[in-house]
Amino acid sequence: MSDTVQQLQNIITIMAKLRDPETGCPWDAKQDFASIAPYTIEEAYEVADAIESGDREALCDELGDLLLQVVFHARIAEEEGSFTLADVAKSISNKMINRHPHVFGDDKMPKVNEQRQLWEDIKKAERAAKGQNGVLGGIPVGMPPMQRALKLQKRAASVGFDWPDIAQIIDKMHEEAAELTAELEATPQNEQRLSDEVGDLLFVAVNLARKAGVDPETALIGCNKKFEERFNYIEQQLDLYGKSISESTLEDMEDLWQDAKTAKR
Repeated sequence: MSDTVQQLQNIITIMAKLRDPETGCPWDAKQDFASIAPYTIEEAYEVADAIESGDREALCDELGDLLLQVVFHARIAEEEGSFTLADVAKSISNKMINRHPHVFGDDKMPKVNEQRQLWEDIKKAERAAKGQNGVLGGIPVGMPPMQRALKLQKRAASVGFDWPDIAQIIDKMHEEAAELTAELEATPQNEQRLSDEVGDLLFVAVNLARKAGVDPETALIGCNKKFEERFNYIEQQLDLYGKSISESTLEDMEDLWQDAKTAKR
């Protein structure tokens, strides 16, 4: 038995023991799909953080945590008689073979610019086989909203429902900003309409990123990091001056913010 197979068997055995209702861990034993779903999502984000940091040891550790989530879900399913971890592996193996007929079948090797369309055509056929009809069918509602917005826009664009020019999206962003401004100035404010207008502006921002060839989530991650660094700089400088953040004016903090931007450049 290879080391990979042995280690996978170990984690399967460990999970079965943890889930034992009599001798296992009380917390693990009472979990179900819904209760551990948030942990699964969290672990996926921690994998992304490890990739961003470039720390391979951390990446190995976080991938292990994510693998545990897969084993956990599969164990719950096995207990209720739905499927097993072997079924999970078989399902994804079959899917990857089906999606790569140029590697595992007789189809000719597509050009790089053709492969994306081939992939989408095969996935479309898979969705149709599951009864997920319609251009937007099968896009998970539980996806992070920004990722789902991007997915919806890409699907719509694949059938020609797209702005031909990025300048038109910028114009649309100005239009949505004006509508948001009008709602902010309305008396009294309508919370639902205000929320709708903020959502419209965010949706257009995702569309602008897509059209510019920028992943909006990656861009926002970078922006968050930049904001943290600059705000931390403000706190550090205020501390050197013997001032707390609560004692400082907005003007003080804005001056230090500009200093942080200059220092970074």
